[in-house]
Amino acid sequence: MGKRDDLIQKYAEDLRNDCGMEPDMDLLTKVTIGCGPSIYNADASTVAGSDPEELQRVVDGFLKKKLGLPDSPDLMDAVNKAIDTYGRSNRNKYRAVIYYLLTKHFGKEAVYG
Repeated sequence: MGKRDDLIQKYAEDLRNDCGMEPDMDLLTKVTIGCGPSIYNADASTVAGSDPEELQRVVDGFLKKKLGLPDSPDLMDAVNKAIDTYGRSNRNKYRAVIYYLLTKHFGKEAVYG
């Protein structure tokens, strides 16, 4: 297995252990690939759940741009819900896992075809 496959397995374990859900591996793989090279960078691969600017980047760059959602307060509420699901005390909130949770939350799996 390659490094990306190892990361996908790590993200799947986080979804099982930290979020209490069985991941759709096909969707998780597509979301991870969609994150691009950021998954290999220690800083870029995680989301700082306590940084309002970082959370706004998730809203702007992922929810509005990638998923095509219209701007509304519901977007930030969903990001906060995803952070809560992952566990605010969890230091390593992987971007791919947060994006997976948000994709499922908004029912936008079709974006990943």
